[in-house]
Amino acid sequence: MKQLSYLYKFFWIYRWRFLLGIIFVALANWFRVLQPQVIRQALDTVVEQVKYYKEHGGIAAHPEAFGNLGYEIAKFGGMVIGLALLMGMFMFFMRQTIIVMSRLIEYDMRKEVFAHYEQLDLAFYKRNSTGDMMSRISEDVSKVRMFLGPTILYGIDLIFLFILAISAMLKVSVTLTLWSLLPLPFLSISIYWVSTVINKRSEKIQQQLATLTSTAQEVYSGIRVVKSYVHEQAMGRWFADQSEEFRQKSLKLIRVDAFFFPLMSLLIGASIIITVYVGGLQVIAGNLTAGNIAEFVIYINMLTWPVTAIGWIASLTQQAAASQKRINEFLKTQPAIVNHAPPLPEGQTHAPIKGHIRFENVSFAYPDTGIEALRNVSFEVQSGQRLAIVGRTGSGKTTIADLLLRMYDVNEGRILIDGVDIKSLDLYHLRRSIGYVPQDVFLFSDTVLNNIAFGKDGISREEAEFFAKSAAVHDEIIGLPNGYETVVGERGVTLSGGQKQRVSIARAFAKKPDVVILDDCLSAVDTQTESRILGYMEDALSEKTAIIITHRIYGMLQFDKIIVLNEGGVAEEGTHEELMNSGGYYSEMFEKQSNGERYSDAV
Repeated sequence: MKQLSYLYKFFWIYRWRFLLGIIFVALANWFRVLQPQVIRQALDTVVEQVKYYKEHGGIAAHPEAFGNLGYEIAKFGGMVIGLALLMGMFMFFMRQTIIVMSRLIEYDMRKEVFAHYEQLDLAFYKRNSTGDMMSRISEDVSKVRMFLGPTILYGIDLIFLFILAISAMLKVSVTLTLWSLLPLPFLSISIYWVSTVINKRSEKIQQQLATLTSTAQEVYSGIRVVKSYVHEQAMGRWFADQSEEFRQKSLKLIRVDAFFFPLMSLLIGASIIITVYVGGLQVIAGNLTAGNIAEFVIYINMLTWPVTAIGWIASLTQQAAASQKRINEFLKTQPAIVNHAPPLPEGQTHAPIKGHIRFENVSFAYPDTGIEALRNVSFEVQSGQRLAIVGRTGSGKTTIADLLLRMYDVNEGRILIDGVDIKSLDLYHLRRSIGYVPQDVFLFSDTVLNNIAFGKDGISREEAEFFAKSAAVHDEIIGLPNGYETVVGERGVTLSGGQKQRVSIARAFAKKPDVVILDDCLSAVDTQTESRILGYMEDALSEKTAIIITHRIYGMLQFDKIIVLNEGGVAEEGTHEELMNSGGYYSEMFEKQSNGERYSDAV
């Protein structure tokens, strides 16, 4: 229960529904326990009347006997049916309170876990697989819901039924009650042993299920690579191996359950045999009636399901504890990136970011790998200026974009925006003010219109079309089966690489940001389309601070400053003319690009 103590706050939130459910459980069991007593009265009454008639000339001598017996049986039968209806009504109400409560808590938990996922930093997502996170928010939450609903419901039902039934049995005969309940200590020992085993095996099963989900998710996401390399069978064998391991672990758990439930039936059967034998002796001695024996047998059978359910409840509780432990591990993970800015007073808004950016001796190493990406980097971009960042692959270009968006915090040095340390700015205002087009384009499985409108809430269709035209993708969107209402599929799989890049650019333009960061966002477009997009950028970026990370030099864009990164440090810095005269990496790259374009034109 240590892991499940996290759920106490939800019980408090839904306390009135929970307390009402407990009352309904108590009432349902009250009417259930009354039924054996009515049956005992009916049997004793019929036995007494039959005995009376036999002692006074037999039933044949009393024509009214059948009518009287029929009336008594009908009366008691009606009472049993009435009690059963009342019991059924309150059982319906108890499910409507406790089971519904479990569904509401499940809904709240999924929202809480999802919201916590969104707060965590990029390093967390690099350390944990998507399949594992999906497993915790789906399978693990479902296991906990089973504890909150059926387990608690039947657990409370079991407690009330035990108290009421055993109390009624003790009122009839303490001796017979003790003999009937003799197998219970063996039952307790069995439950303790099984609970321990189930807890360990359930946790292993949930871990393997997360691995299985991750395996499937990776194959589905990389299905193009799998097919192009004709690795369907290899991936199938890989998944089969993981499934076999899951099957073996599940079978080990099932074997415990398979041993436990027959044991429960055996103990219940022993209780019935003891009841009939000891009760029969008590009837012969004149201490009990035949109706009492029937009453006790019904009580024992009534306790059969709760006693058997103890193992089931223990199993679900241990599985829920294992799942809640996995959920708690993530919920206890604190984001490395925290918003330090105090909330603004009501009605006040943040001042717009002007875009004056300064890096002061910034060094950074990725926390998940320890690889040093930047080392003592310093540069400055005035508000409204354009900066180009060029360099070889792995030189740290994309890391600069990540740091400006505060996806990570610097290890040394500091980053200033408008003269303020980036850590002191409101995190969400900062990110809303920056339009970022990443190198690895991501589109949601939604319509093209909604993917563009993702950049800003409340954007109209006309505005979306304007920004799509600015990104030179409007004509191709119109050519899609449903135009702007076409669903692009998971990760935009139905669009080409160039189309995805341009939709992503349109999404960034729609945001109307104060600072624009473009990370090699034109690598998948042709020269003519590139010219159209750059033509728009020339006007759209005229008053905005723009940082363009690229492997290519865009002749149509005039840059106020260009920095060249090499092995995490600034190797060159200056204007285009200054860098060309220096004869370094930039000059070499520009010459190669120019020669390549001339060759392409000649071909």
